[in-house]
Amino acid sequence: MLDDLKEEEIVNRVGGRFKLSTLIQKRMVALNTGAKPLVEVKGGDKMAIVIQEILQEKIFLDLEGNLRTRPADEFEADGQPFDGSPAPASAED
Repeated sequence: MLDDLKEEEIVNRVGGRFKLSTLIQKRMVALNTGAKPLVEVKGGDKMAIVIQEILQEKIFLDLEGNLRTRPADEFEADGQPFDGSPAPASAED
């Protein structure tokens, strides 16, 4: 798992080591505060989950440094966003 962090592929995918460490930190905070994993990892190790989410391009940092998911996967079936931010109000409310 930690060997994946030494590979240039993951560093390049995110845009550099600083962005990688920021993305990992923000996603770990989200998972530790109740966000649901976007991938299944044997053993449920949170660091392994974050690494797989990055490698599978399920999470990224936006231009302002905020944690985001791919637009197609932005919300789960229950309507809650993966990144811990409040769900947008719908027109029906």
